[in-house]
Amino acid sequence: MTGLNRRVFLQSVLAAAIVPAAVGLPMQALAMSRPPRAQYHGPWAQVPKILSSIKLPVIPARDFNLKVLGARGEGEDASAIFAMAVEASRKAGGGRIVVPAGIYRTGPIHMVSNTELHLEEGAEIHFIPEPERYLPAVKTRWEGMEMMGYSPLIYAYKAENIALTGKGLIDGGANCDTWWPWKGENTKCDNSSNDGETQHIARSRLMDEVEAGVPVIERQYAAGSNLRPPLVQFYECRNVLIEGVTLENSPFWVIHPVLCESLTVRNVTTRSHGPNSDGCDPESCRNVLIEGCLFDNGDDCIAIKSGRNADGRRLNAPTENVVVRNCQMRDGHGGLVLGSEISGGVRNVFMEDCVMSSPHLERGLRIKTNAMRGGEIHDIYIRNLTIGQVKDVIVINFFYEEGDKGRFDPNVYNIQVENLVCEEADRAFHIRGFERAPIRGLQISNSRIDQAASLGVIEQVSGLTVNNVTINGQAFKPS
Repeated sequence: MTGLNRRVFLQSVLAAAIVPAAVGLPMQALAMSRPPRAQYHGPWAQVPKILSSIKLPVIPARDFNLKVLGARGEGEDASAIFAMAVEASRKAGGGRIVVPAGIYRTGPIHMVSNTELHLEEGAEIHFIPEPERYLPAVKTRWEGMEMMGYSPLIYAYKAENIALTGKGLIDGGANCDTWWPWKGENTKCDNSSNDGETQHIARSRLMDEVEAGVPVIERQYAAGSNLRPPLVQFYECRNVLIEGVTLENSPFWVIHPVLCESLTVRNVTTRSHGPNSDGCDPESCRNVLIEGCLFDNGDDCIAIKSGRNADGRRLNAPTENVVVRNCQMRDGHGGLVLGSEISGGVRNVFMEDCVMSSPHLERGLRIKTNAMRGGEIHDIYIRNLTIGQVKDVIVINFFYEEGDKGRFDPNVYNIQVENLVCEEADRAFHIRGFERAPIRGLQISNSRIDQAASLGVIEQVSGLTVNNVTINGQAFKPS
């Protein structure tokens, strides 16, 4: 498919304890699950370089045990004990905050440099869903827009050497009676409504202030604004590790690193089915590894972002150098998603050896943007992806939400997919660029979709290359 004005519609076809030893050690410790280096050739040769650039946090060898500090772990409010432990770590120059087996209720936990929050097996942290506890406002990013808002439940700002580890459970305390109703009417809660307290007014006002260039410190969106906080947000941090923990029932996005460098998310389970419950959303981050994780979510599993509209362009900080491997995706709006808050761009993303499947998984691979968000999105490489059941296999859509109503055309090019196997899909493709700004250089090779109820649509793509691809047992050769 070569002509910029060419529009190809594909017709319907019947078929459907302590941080592990790796902390503070060279990246060779990550090589245990890595395929042989010889497999990294061509564009994939960048992967070892990216991994070698990621620094894991170095945590001083001293412990601050919550029970030694006075917590019982019997479901009591342990907010003061968590604060005491963080302050002790700060004064000592860092260490591990150890959460022994038990149940601990708390308000927000604000991490400091050189500190690890470690949940031993059987430990549960339950955040208290009382919004007033998440004040005063902190600098945060909400739907890609900077503001002063409710504190994320676990938060760090301009820190380095931060770790959240262990085999315990972290419950954000959100449900259809707490936090989630602020979304307004939604498909996750039968009792949801646009009446009463919702995010709608504040969200619109924040979008207007972003476009008007209002300084971030003047964008006050805490008490009364109903903009839900994420469960974990590390903001402008370096050398971050999130490993082993299970994260449930987030008010908003589950893991949301912003403007971080050297980020590792490993062997984590995110299980949150509320509105906007994305699993892991690295935003404007550099040098990122996400591996061995299980995502089972009410929204995107992994969504790579870089700021929305004027804020994304103002900061001009793409997410770049991202490796995703050996992950499982179950429920979600998308398995691997780029967007929709993507105005700062995304580049150099490598995904391999992942498995996706669920009757509630809407899309396997997805890029979502529009003429208001724009973004330069390029050098995206996917290989060895196994999909069981999904609605759409590959989606690249320039008509997301506002669609063709802005003046910032997306610039999407060099997307390569190889060795993708899908058992059952409603639709193979939903790929739509703009006639004036087509998708460029989409390559699909050595892949098959065993059952697809519909081939779907491909339009406004320049340089579509298909090699050894079958759909419904037939060679796929778009004309």
